[in-house]
Amino acid sequence: MDKKDLLNSDFLKQFKNGDELNEFIHELQKRGIEQLLKGEMDAHLGYPRYEQSDNPNSRNGLATKTIKTSNGNHEIKVPSDRDSSFNPMLVRKRQNMVDGIENVIISMYAKGMSNSDIEEQIRELYDIEVSISTISRITDRITADIIAWQNRALEPIYLIVWMDGIVFKVRENSKVINKTVYIAIGLRKDGRKEVLGLWLGKNETSAFWMTVLTDMKARGFRDILITVTDNLNGFTDTIATVFPSSTKQICVVHQIRNASRYVVWKDKKAFAADMKEIYTAPTKDAAEAALDVLEERWNSKYSYAIKSWRKNWNELTAFFDFPLEIRKIIYTTNIIENLNGKIRKHTKSKGSFPTDEAVMKSVFLAVNEVTKKWTMPIRDWGMILNQFLIIFDERLELY
Repeated sequence: MDKKDLLNSDFLKQFKNGDELNEFIHELQKRGIEQLLKGEMDAHLGYPRYEQSDNPNSRNGLATKTIKTSNGNHEIKVPSDRDSSFNPMLVRKRQNMVDGIENVIISMYAKGMSNSDIEEQIRELYDIEVSISTISRITDRITADIIAWQNRALEPIYLIVWMDGIVFKVRENSKVINKTVYIAIGLRKDGRKEVLGLWLGKNETSAFWMTVLTDMKARGFRDILITVTDNLNGFTDTIATVFPSSTKQICVVHQIRNASRYVVWKDKKAFAADMKEIYTAPTKDAAEAALDVLEERWNSKYSYAIKSWRKNWNELTAFFDFPLEIRKIIYTTNIIENLNGKIRKHTKSKGSFPTDEAVMKSVFLAVNEVTKKWTMPIRDWGMILNQFLIIFDERLELY
């Protein structure tokens, strides 16, 4: 019987009003929970009630407990055993709510709601009082999930790895300072994206990036075909040390932004048009000729901007060595910036974070929410994979 049939049936006629129907549903859920707990006790002892067993442990009556569910509070009877070893999965010891409500709380937290906002929403939606300290304890359990996720095994090879960072304000020693959560996204051989890890740091240094890359190698990571970064301090040099065969591409969009910082407003449009001739050129030689034109026109006014192109030229133009389909996905960090934007959306209600752990929890939950939709390979994957197989045949065969 579906919901429509139920509403049109004689079943509802036995209830005088909505309160009686709600009371019936409340009692039905309570009995369902109690029956499930009895089933868990049967499984724990290894024999059903009223049967004989050699097990020295046995049932020891019922204890009363008040729990919170999405249908309000329930006073239930929880079976106990003589040696007190029974800890039901549905409602664990010292736990006063079922997983459904906990999942709702974690989902709200992941969407950027504060503990006080969650408390208010739970009260309005379910007529349940859940204290801020209880909400905090529930979200604190995510820390164990973060540790397990951050230490999980990785694929031995990723075709592309994008790396970028997001700055958050975090309280430390009674001051609010900027800290950066660095994120790595890997493109697997099946064409799907995967967030490889999250690392919190104050400063970008070669030593920091060595720690990040070493951490990934310890988790089974053996090779990266192409890395894409925003010229993070010391990162390209560290990649060359840890993954010497990897092609290193610096994000062209970041380079455009950085170079434009040195240009006055009235020249920005013309300067940007000349820079566009570089990264839209058909070949690397044509791009270098466009850079020569840029230097000839603007070096007298903006020598530092020109120098930034010259200094990182090989890493800025690595994408020219690849077919057009691969170029489109490696000349910029747009893939990871898109993720960063969605993380910002989930965490925008947080002006600052009280601890490092708090910012990591929020970012981890936001990443989980966003990546639920990462179920398909990237566009034109069949063609792109064939190109990778032709260019990196021997390295891909190793894995």
